[in-house]
Amino acid sequence: MDIEELRTFVEVADAGGVSPAARRLGVAKSIVSRRLFRLEAELGIQLLARSTRGAVLTEAGEAFRDFAFRIATEVDVAKETILPEGELRGRLRISVPLTFGPTHIAPVLNEMARLHPQLSIQACYTDRFVDLVAEGYDCAIRIGYLPDSNLVARRIGPLSGKLVASPAYIRLHGAPKTPEDVVGHEALLQANEPWQFMDGDRMVTVRPQGRFKADNGQALASAACAGLGLARLPDDFIDEHIAAGRLVALLPDYPPPAAGAYVLRAPGQHPVRKIRVLTDLLIRYWNDRDALAALADHGP
Repeated sequence: MDIEELRTFVEVADAGGVSPAARRLGVAKSIVSRRLFRLEAELGIQLLARSTRGAVLTEAGEAFRDFAFRIATEVDVAKETILPEGELRGRLRISVPLTFGPTHIAPVLNEMARLHPQLSIQACYTDRFVDLVAEGYDCAIRIGYLPDSNLVARRIGPLSGKLVASPAYIRLHGAPKTPEDVVGHEALLQANEPWQFMDGDRMVTVRPQGRFKADNGQALASAACAGLGLARLPDDFIDEHIAAGRLVALLPDYPPPAAGAYVLRAPGQHPVRKIRVLTDLLIRYWNDRDALAALADHGP
């Protein structure tokens, strides 16, 4: 039984169709269809019921999917065990935040591709929180504060930030003196997230309100510079604006709690070595901005 046929079947089962599975695998739809045909012919049973809307698992397919996934995973682990140290093959599919991704993550992915020429890397840049299992990602990079989940997370570096507003906004509306004052101001939000501030050792949580929302930190920084409201953003997005006088830091005695950047993967017995290698590279470069800039500007 061909391992690629098993892996392809799992992708089709999880993606809900041949077309999305082909996009995940980075191959033509015809290749996916041929692999499925060969697998079903070898087993002598139908695993998927096709329709114009996609593909759904038959009863036999439901039972076989978990077996196929475990077999493919064990084969990957076995391959890693016997490969020469440092050599990586196969595919790494990763979700990268659009915020920080192009500047902080993309150069590291470029370096990983250079160091491992037999590794295929597929990166999706989005600030949306993807479902790693349902959407077929090996891992994801998350920035900020991690919500409770069953995912396995490893911190790759710290992230600090501030509450800011433009001088024009402060002239019109004043500046908050305490975290509780924030709820009386116009807030620039990613969604409807609460904001936390530290009052000594005590965390204060407030729920700001605002009419302007964006799922990208640079867009929120731009809105803050335009005087549209208060924004709580990482230092990387606001330090230049503060230095230029476009933004003013607020509530210096009530800083946001420490945040970070994380690599997340689905829980499993064996963390895949390619994820460990990527994580180590990110840890190495996240805290060395000069080296990161050198990667981005000039390569190795």
